[in-house]
Amino acid sequence: MLAFLTLWIVYLSILPIGQVFYGFGWELLLCEAGFLVAFLGSNATAPPMLTLLLIVWLVFRLEFGAGMIKIRGGREWRDLTALTYHHETQPMPGPLSRTAHLLPRWFHKGEVLGNHVAQLAVPWLLLAMLIPHPVAAAVASAAAAVVILTQLWLVLTGNFAWLNWITIVLAFAAVDDRAVAWLLPALPADHPYAPTPLWWGILVALVFLAYAWISVPAVRNLASRRQLMNASFNRLRLANAYGAFGTVTKRRDEIVIEGRSDQRVDDDDGWVEYGFKGKPGDVRRVPGWFAPYHLRLDWLMWFLALGSHGPWFRVLLQRLLEADPATLRLLGRDPFGGERPAAVRARVYRYRFATRAERRETGQVWMREDRGLLVEPVGLRGD
Repeated sequence: MLAFLTLWIVYLSILPIGQVFYGFGWELLLCEAGFLVAFLGSNATAPPMLTLLLIVWLVFRLEFGAGMIKIRGGREWRDLTALTYHHETQPMPGPLSRTAHLLPRWFHKGEVLGNHVAQLAVPWLLLAMLIPHPVAAAVASAAAAVVILTQLWLVLTGNFAWLNWITIVLAFAAVDDRAVAWLLPALPADHPYAPTPLWWGILVALVFLAYAWISVPAVRNLASRRQLMNASFNRLRLANAYGAFGTVTKRRDEIVIEGRSDQRVDDDDGWVEYGFKGKPGDVRRVPGWFAPYHLRLDWLMWFLALGSHGPWFRVLLQRLLEADPATLRLLGRDPFGGERPAAVRARVYRYRFATRAERRETGQVWMREDRGLLVEPVGLRGD
């Protein structure tokens, strides 16, 4: 318990320091999950049912909150067309994203429909674990299996940091031990636990009651027409509101940073591109798998292309002009080999996945179209 609570407190202190680089929804999830699992107890005693209920309540808010955000959000979720675009326009595509994008339109509509079932109906079935009956336990286990399988599909087709992986782990709180023993016969169905100490039971009960109280704003938020997404209602970052992709972008713009080694900035020849580790750049490069690792700079570059400008981008260009080693380590490719460029600029390209025919003809994974400059050429002051 003390180890997990220490990690929770340390991460709480990191979030405000990281500012926009630590402003993602799964930061809240990591905080809340880290706090709750602290009360699962030791390996010697059975996990308290109240703690398991709090974890399932977290999974419920994750899934049902995300489902309600979508239903209340863009029309594309209601007319079942969202995933016609999303595999291509998501922040960090993976190696199977193009394959998923090129699947038939009817399949994408089935994906959206399945998503609505998994996020709007299935979470309620997780609560069957409250009923002390084998059938109810089987229902809750089946619901958890649906959550786990849908999250695995997201793992295969994208890079959403640790969001999907933590959800998978947390969903196992609703899985009955007998279901695990059925799938993995080598594991015993009944584990011999020592009696739970009285003081521990009292502590968990107090935590449960306190959590029920601080969850009131989250419940109100789920019922609100102006539902907040990825919001915290207290400084402890507990009992948060979750959700993602209430609207889906239908086109993909990418910011490409270029540099040159001479001062002929008016000449379009001679500019070379910086490469990022994850975000699309080189049109021939197949996207990689990075989750659960979080490429924060690459994600912010996606938001930048959506118009979410911030002072950090000007600082990034400045650091590239200085050839700052720490900044260059965040990139996948430095075309200047650690040397300072004379100037840098930022250009906007419209990206889309190559069709099967275009892939065979050009060898490219992406097709792109120049959309003009975002930032005019700049150099170091005094150069």
